[in-house]
Amino acid sequence: QVQLVESGGGSVQTGGSLRLSCLASVTTFSRYCMGWFRQAPGKEREGVVTIYIGSGATVYADSVKGRFTISQDNAKNTLYLQMNSLEPEDTAMYYCAAARRIITANTNPCPLGSSPYTYWGQGTQITVSS
Repeated sequence: QVQLVESGGGSVQTGGSLRLSCLASVTTFSRYCMGWFRQAPGKEREGVVTIYIGSGATVYADSVKGRFTISQDNAKNTLYLQMNSLEPEDTAMYYCAAARRIITANTNPCPLGSSPYTYWGQGTQITVSS
């Protein structure tokens, strides 16, 4: 049973930084597409950034490019999201998600859409105040 556990949420002022972590209880971490998604009240869930662990290929939403950075620690099966220059518009519940890639030769980036992702964490709240 795959479990994803996020940590690192909290409240910051505009311009502040936070780092999220997602511990994945999976075997063969390198075969997973993983991503960070967020959902603000009254809005649909949106993809923030995804990464194919095996190749490191990433896709960022335009709204976070240059401010957010995704990274991984394969030895710890952990995904990170470094968030800098936070804005009130970044306020949302942030979720870690994972999907196992069947064809390992496929090193393409992973989609930002949420539908392919099978496993989801419980979410961690980020609140940015002005």
